[in-house]
Amino acid sequence: MPLEGYIVVAVIFLVIVALAKELMRPGLVFFSASVILMATGIINNEEMIAGFSNKGMITVGVLFLVSEGIRQSGMLNRLAQTYLPRKRGKMVFLLPRIMLPVSVLSAFLNNTPVVIIFAPIIKKWSEKLNLSYKKFLIPLSYATILGGMCTLIGTSTNLVVHGLILENGYEGFGMFELGKVGLFIAVIGTIYMAIAGNKLLPGKKILFNSKSSIDLKDYYYDITIPENSSLVGLEIKNGRMKELKKMVVICINRNGNTIETKKGSFKIRPNDKMLVAGKSDRLNFILASDNLKLTGIDLIKNVPRNKLKQYEAVISPRFPGVGKTISEFNFYEHYQAVVLAIHRNGERITSNLDKLKLKSGDNLVLLTTEKFIQNWGESKIFYLTSYIRDYRTTGSFWKKWMAFIILILMIIGATVGRHFHSPAGLTFDMFFFSVLAAVLLIWLKIMPHQKYTKAISWDVLITIACAFAISKSMQNSGAAEALARSTVNFARGFGPMGVLAAVYILTAIFTEIVTNNAAAALVFPIALAAAQQLNVDPKPFFVAIAIAASASFSTPIGYQTNLIVQAIGNYKFTDYLKIGLPLNLLAFILSLLLIPYFWNF
Repeated sequence: MPLEGYIVVAVIFLVIVALAKELMRPGLVFFSASVILMATGIINNEEMIAGFSNKGMITVGVLFLVSEGIRQSGMLNRLAQTYLPRKRGKMVFLLPRIMLPVSVLSAFLNNTPVVIIFAPIIKKWSEKLNLSYKKFLIPLSYATILGGMCTLIGTSTNLVVHGLILENGYEGFGMFELGKVGLFIAVIGTIYMAIAGNKLLPGKKILFNSKSSIDLKDYYYDITIPENSSLVGLEIKNGRMKELKKMVVICINRNGNTIETKKGSFKIRPNDKMLVAGKSDRLNFILASDNLKLTGIDLIKNVPRNKLKQYEAVISPRFPGVGKTISEFNFYEHYQAVVLAIHRNGERITSNLDKLKLKSGDNLVLLTTEKFIQNWGESKIFYLTSYIRDYRTTGSFWKKWMAFIILILMIIGATVGRHFHSPAGLTFDMFFFSVLAAVLLIWLKIMPHQKYTKAISWDVLITIACAFAISKSMQNSGAAEALARSTVNFARGFGPMGVLAAVYILTAIFTEIVTNNAAAALVFPIALAAAQQLNVDPKPFFVAIAIAASASFSTPIGYQTNLIVQAIGNYKFTDYLKIGLPLNLLAFILSLLLIPYFWNF
């Protein structure tokens, strides 16, 4: 490998380290790497900016607008409320009823807005039926991933690979071509989740008897006992006391010492700080009681207590206070909301909040008024904002149906359009019909034209465009050819099948470390060079990259929807590993069996 190749490998290594340590946003990391590669002469000016004019990248940007229009119409909210089961049932039937409709939607819409809309609705629904929401939010994210594998537009990764294929002179994917493999993985994956979900997912096991009752305590409150409280001197027995209706006392913090109250009897003293657990409706009970004082209530003492509500807000990378503590950022001054707790990586943090630095993906439990959702509900500084005890239905009847019709016409057009030819030289592809759909959604005022730029995730687009440049540098420098040669030599004994497995595994590993789009762009030139060295058709390798880059089930960091549900579901890293690793293996085995069957080497 020439010197330029080593430079490219070194730059890619630094990119991976920077992304793993979250030194900068992914777009800036990849943009910086592209500038270095241009400055060293490995790629020229035109090659650096070529990704910004790539049709696949631009199509991803336009589909952000389409997805936002569908979201604004209220169609997804209405659908979620309609199809969710109204009665408890066996887990083996409940999960498919939730996952299958979500998978179908995600085959044609951006996954993130689907999860953002469905997650709070499913959380509320599960509480209403006395079920643990931890059993349903990871499956919600997985359903969007499985559905996204089935179509060209199901995930931006498929469009990235499609764009790279066209750029290198090969025929791209058809609208449903990836479904030859993706559909099988989606069906088997859903069956696996239905069978194993009740046992492997966190949360209390759902009993088969639909009439059984589970006393869930999914919300926690930090309270202080005032000196004049009538609770002073009363006993807590095994974590319970009749005065604290439908709540469990987890522990008492007294003079800096933590007392576990699960077993034994404990008398309440003045100024005791207690952590109590209960359902979301217990907030109103606490606020109405003169014997209890909710932590942080002093900041909003001028607001009538009956106006206060509990919200959840998940911080997005656009949040201006990332990297700052709550006090440094002065959270209350910005949003007139008190942070009661922060959920991060499965841990609930309530103490020393003022010293904790905020991170993207943190789930903030807030105490504020309904003005918060009015002011920040549509803001992109939060992934989602939801009132814990309710969800909203938005959009008029005609907007829902018009958005649905536009979406269907876009899908039909992109599917059959390739079979028609225009005298004017137009190409009736996904790009053509997606821009028409976006403009119609704006003209018909289904999506507000004033905020159209906010719907686009610019960091994702910059990451994709710069990943094209890095991909080109791997080809120019000889790094891709050298790495492909090593891959071929390693798997030579197994022939093209061995190389296919190596390409899949390499993509899957990169996906869990860096973004899925970047993983696809980095492995693509290696797969192309390997196919050329083996003198075989590269199409099976391209399909493997698209599937592997999407099949991110074992960690919360590989896919944005996993990160979002981790925050609002308060999941631990190991929760994903436990349920997701077998699903990764299933996807890998099915891909190796099906890809050579549908696409010959």
